[in-house]
Amino acid sequence: MLTSKSKSQKSKKTNKHSEQETPTLSLKERAVQKRKAAQARKEFTNLVTNTISVALFLGIPAAFVGGIKAALPTILGVLCLSLSYKYPRQAFFAFMVYVPCGGTITYYLGSSPILQLAKDSFYIPALIGIWQTCRKQNLPLIIPQGIKIPLFILLGSCAITLLFINGGQQFTPHTDLLQEPTHEKPLIMGILGLKVFLGYVPLISCAYYLIRNKRDFLLLSRLQIAMIILCCVLGLVQYLLLLKGTCQGTRNLEGAALFKASIAARCFVGGSLVYSPEEGMIRLPGTFVAPWQWAWFLISSTFFCFASGFSDPSILWRIISLGSTSLVFVNAVVCGQRIALALVPTCFIILLLLTGQITNLKRFLPIGIGLALILGFAVVSNPDVIAERTASFIDRWNASPPYAFITQQFEEVWKNVDGPFGSGLGRATNSARALGETKLIETYYPKVLHEVGIFGLLGFVALVTTLTIICFRTYRSVKNRNFRSYGAAIWVFILFISYNTYYYPLDVDPVAVYYWFFAGVLLKLPVIDKQEEELNRVETKPKRKSGVRSQESGVRS
Repeated sequence: MLTSKSKSQKSKKTNKHSEQETPTLSLKERAVQKRKAAQARKEFTNLVTNTISVALFLGIPAAFVGGIKAALPTILGVLCLSLSYKYPRQAFFAFMVYVPCGGTITYYLGSSPILQLAKDSFYIPALIGIWQTCRKQNLPLIIPQGIKIPLFILLGSCAITLLFINGGQQFTPHTDLLQEPTHEKPLIMGILGLKVFLGYVPLISCAYYLIRNKRDFLLLSRLQIAMIILCCVLGLVQYLLLLKGTCQGTRNLEGAALFKASIAARCFVGGSLVYSPEEGMIRLPGTFVAPWQWAWFLISSTFFCFASGFSDPSILWRIISLGSTSLVFVNAVVCGQRIALALVPTCFIILLLLTGQITNLKRFLPIGIGLALILGFAVVSNPDVIAERTASFIDRWNASPPYAFITQQFEEVWKNVDGPFGSGLGRATNSARALGETKLIETYYPKVLHEVGIFGLLGFVALVTTLTIICFRTYRSVKNRNFRSYGAAIWVFILFISYNTYYYPLDVDPVAVYYWFFAGVLLKLPVIDKQEEELNRVETKPKRKSGVRSQESGVRS
């Protein structure tokens, strides 16, 4: 037994020892830190002041011309552009927050076509800032280096299409059925089509440089879960408002309008929707512009919820991820999108098998039992909704099986494509329809074939195949169990989207962003893994030394 005196002496010694171990800054170093912090605050204040002045200078005339709906986007746009360029890391976090909420914000601010590109006011200036930093520090902008060759080949093929196909259409007079000249802008359409096609590929490098350490990684993964929960809750509120009759949806319309998504039927959040329950027709957009985007948000969210649910080091966040997974499942049922109803549970099962988590009973059982209870309660509470959605999915499958639909579109495009370099960039891109005649192609690889031809299609397949292989090798090289588990789930997501041709998720939010961005996150995991290994070595070395010393002192005494 130790006396109080010996205890106090021992505590003093340990405190002294800990004080010696913790590095203390000298007065000079503290002064330097304070000076840097004061300078950073001054720079930020000056930047905000100057930016607000410019924003008001441009916003006030815009208010006189187009009212508050023109002034507000102008002011916000100037602020976003300036701050995103100066603070690219914060800009990308804001970008990831804005993507799932963009549809709601767009329609709250007046549904201007310019607002559809508002997220790029975060992305493009931040990308320029990162590019300049890479040039100064001699860092590669293309990450990983292995995709350079297929990427350059694809860009070369797209350049030929843009110059010769779109350029030829630009300088060749076009006439409609009445032999009147059309006012198309094929070159601008091609530039927009190229931006939609490959504009977010640099997000790989952006994510790679954004994530500096484990803290940044956990912040991003948890932020993603928080946004999934927020959007799913808002989606359920939207459904309940329609169910209660607070929002009418398309119930009071007649004829074909009962089955067509309409912005006039918008409810609470998001954009166009269909809600005609008497006709068995429900297509909800959630927080997005259109129902298809909401469906693919739910599908992609399955991967992120799964990744955090099995790999987050905090048990609290694993439980929160379980809750977000159940919200995704429930929204997949009530949103009315057959593809979400089919793919959300399918993707979850595929993830269990391909990542090997089904054998990790310690983590799988709580998540599996929790999901089973939540979904069982949902099924028992809403048997009619489940039966209706299931019947709708079966009827659709019998009427037009996906494999037959994809084959048909491939055959049709192959017969009608103008040549080996396609019919022109943007010619099958929905967002480019204001610039000229576009063709609706509802499957992705036939759409790519139509726009950039067989050479462009092969180049794109080579790019995503190379990226998928590199990501597979990268996540397999990670030693930390949690990082490896997260990387496995993201790799399955990349594999799935790379070869999915049903619909065109790589052309629209949010998958067009998530695919490239989280590939960069996965590629950074080995670096974070090594950082954690070195940190553990540094932490364990002093302990071993102190243990040896204590043993020696004990022997000597």
